[in-house]
Amino acid sequence: MPAFQIVARREPLVESVHRVSVAVVSRDGRLVADSGNPDLVSFWRSAAKPFQAMPLVADGVVDRFRLGTEELALACASHSSQARHLAVTDRFLALIGRTEADLACGPHLPLDSALAQQVVRDRVPLSPRWSNCSGKHSGMLALATHHGWPVEGYERVGHPVQDRLAEVVAEWTDIPVPDLVLGVDGCATVCYALSLRAMALAYARLVTSEQPEGAQVRAAMMAHPELVGGTGRFDTDLMAAMPGEVLVKIGAEGIYCAGIPSLGVGIALKVEDGDMRSLPPALFGVLDQLLPALGGPRFPASELAGHSPVAILNTRGHATGQLGPVGQLRIHGTS
Repeated sequence: MPAFQIVARREPLVESVHRVSVAVVSRDGRLVADSGNPDLVSFWRSAAKPFQAMPLVADGVVDRFRLGTEELALACASHSSQARHLAVTDRFLALIGRTEADLACGPHLPLDSALAQQVVRDRVPLSPRWSNCSGKHSGMLALATHHGWPVEGYERVGHPVQDRLAEVVAEWTDIPVPDLVLGVDGCATVCYALSLRAMALAYARLVTSEQPEGAQVRAAMMAHPELVGGTGRFDTDLMAAMPGEVLVKIGAEGIYCAGIPSLGVGIALKVEDGDMRSLPPALFGVLDQLLPALGGPRFPASELAGHSPVAILNTRGHATGQLGPVGQLRIHGTS
């Protein structure tokens, strides 16, 4: 049985092959399905954001500052810097009494390619609020403000904000804080390295949690998929096509995580060479195989067809090949 992978074809040849490791785990830690190395250790990157947002609920930050579900969803987001994302960021900062100058994240071009072209063409000045992580950083600022901790350095290892977030990550992944491997994310704050199996376990718990912090974060993301990603993004389109049936979060360098509430399972995958264009067809292929095999909700493949296979275009916009999944998962079952 060939391992699960993403293949780029430029007819008549296979031009590139991207290996994918997958772990599908139940909330009690059983391996339900896998491919490649389910114990592969990688940085969780932005797929950790739902857990980094949990202290906003657990510590009373949401209640104190009257944050809504949009602010909570944005704290979990890797957004596309569209107008609504910027507006919610501005409102978030105003509610907690902070300004854009307090954000430690740096600016970058929007993840939305059309908007990125417009920004370059119009010479729009970019600032930290344009970062896809501005919601996460606003959440960290809110946590520091709520507890009376210094705002300066909130993004760094050793700050009370980061100590609190590490506690949450340890709780949901079953990895003790001293065993967490730490790095610096692209947005300048702390990121964590752990196994795909541990990532999937955390998502299985997230989508079945009755704890207020888990339930509220889950509900906010599912209620506002357009804030979690953006127009045309696979995570947004998938959650919109399967309302309440799937929770999805992307991470840089080839990480995708998801949870299926009705099955009580979490999914974590890593495109091993970090190829980001391979992520939508990778998760598409996993769900297309997994959901029928486990008796899960219907996977709306036809509604999401633009995400897998992905057309490879030349500079004239003509299709010259395609990128899509091949191979099989090993399905072990939920019982």
